[in-house]
Amino acid sequence: MKVTEIRPLGAGEPLTGTNDKPALYSDTVQAGFPSPAQDHIERQLDLNEHLVKHPVATFYVRVQGESMNGANIHDGDILIVDRSLEPLHNRIVVAVLDGEFTVKKLHKDKDSGAITLLPESDDPNFEPILITEESDFEVWGVVTWVIHSLI
Repeated sequence: MKVTEIRPLGAGEPLTGTNDKPALYSDTVQAGFPSPAQDHIERQLDLNEHLVKHPVATFYVRVQGESMNGANIHDGDILIVDRSLEPLHNRIVVAVLDGEFTVKKLHKDKDSGAITLLPESDDPNFEPILITEESDFEVWGVVTWVIHSLI
């Protein structure tokens, strides 16, 4: 899976890229039996407030490819990435490998310390990538949210 676009997320900048904020209703939506909706707006919704814990260290990227479908990351999705989080074993990360951005699951072998980038796909064409001493490798951040359309 390839990263096609990287953008910083400015403090207070809505993820939509506009200054208009959608309304946040004070009632919740039931996932079971529906209840009548109320016409009460609690306040304006700022997705940064809900999705971004470290605004200065956060950016978002658009992905291209199918290698992370098993992690529910699909072609065209937007990832919210936090550079302040430690890239721990089994976290999904955005990394630069030999000059190319990629998104993969980070695997750190606890015994040897070896690092492997793992695809999350049943497709055998996507193979794990072993990071060697010769690799030009850097983790840019940890993926915290995935935004994609349901339609």
